[in-house]
Amino acid sequence: MSKRRGNGEGAIFKRGDGRWTATLTLEQGRRKSYYGKTRAEVADKLAAALTERQNGSLIPREQVTVSAYLERWLRDAAAPAVRATTMMGYERMIRLHINPNIGKTRLARLTPEALSRLYRELLDQGMAPKYVRLIHALLHRALKQAVRWRMVNVNVADAVDAPSAPRREFHALNAAEARRFLEVSLTDSNHALYVLALTCGMRQGEILGLRWADVDLDGGWLSVSQQVQRIGKKWVFSEPKTSRGRRRLALPTIAVHALREQRIRVASQRLKAPAWEDHDLVFPNLIGRPIEKQNLMRRSFKPLLERAGLPNIRFHDLRHSAATIMLAMGEHPRVVQERLGHSTIAVTMDVYSHVMPGLQEESAARLDKVFAAS
Repeated sequence: MSKRRGNGEGAIFKRGDGRWTATLTLEQGRRKSYYGKTRAEVADKLAAALTERQNGSLIPREQVTVSAYLERWLRDAAAPAVRATTMMGYERMIRLHINPNIGKTRLARLTPEALSRLYRELLDQGMAPKYVRLIHALLHRALKQAVRWRMVNVNVADAVDAPSAPRREFHALNAAEARRFLEVSLTDSNHALYVLALTCGMRQGEILGLRWADVDLDGGWLSVSQQVQRIGKKWVFSEPKTSRGRRRLALPTIAVHALREQRIRVASQRLKAPAWEDHDLVFPNLIGRPIEKQNLMRRSFKPLLERAGLPNIRFHDLRHSAATIMLAMGEHPRVVQERLGHSTIAVTMDVYSHVMPGLQEESAARLDKVFAAS
């Protein structure tokens, strides 16, 4: 006796030889059959097949487009493995830059030439080489998974060189300039924020996401355990990207004093606020939420630079300033690495050795003393 379902739902029936069969109609009229000894067995197989078809995995390998594959990769491979902010970045790159260019290309027919052409066109449109490199990294990771899933035989991204990204120049404040900036900021409500940036080398997201629970003023230290980032209309709190990013920092006296004043300021803000959204933030806005980066730049940071007579630097350059000031003081690069949360000391030296032209000369002078004494 045959029992059929609605169009596209498949059919289940019993064969003359006693076996049960389920059939499912795929694209272009193709049919796929499933067999079993009982009706329940083939019903389970059909249900699994319907789910696979909905997910796109029943489409023949040679017909899967880059767009369809990347949708599946995002859902099944990327989402469980990366942070929410990274996931949103992936989705944006795919939606705005990859799919409009190569999304309709069959995955099995994607070539290194197509990727090279994509990168060249994005560069010609004015996209920064660094961002094109991120797109290449995404495609390389996704295609590597396609090889593992046996959807393609080779990762064509292996045969393509990502565009080189020139090192971005930064302006690091020297010790005198940093002192002048902090002196000017004494009357600013964000003074303690700038003290942490210049003495601890913390990233902006780490500072804006810092909680009082991670600060011990009596012990003179703080822990970097989360960062905050606005994604669309939402604030997203997440752990630092690497284990080195989660770190404990000793606080100099100037930072302890500034944070004590900040605690008093936040308590006063909370009492005055008609409503308070409590995130335990060290640097909240007037209602307890994270400070908007744009507001911090426009209303505080840029005006302070102008008042101090300093160059129009980025906020991130305060982190560079902290590193170069420590190195100029003779601090060991390992300590600088740990305070900044770099994954390796090689990263620290690669970024900052070129801004310390005196290091080589000092080393040569010390060698002269050693060998002259012998």
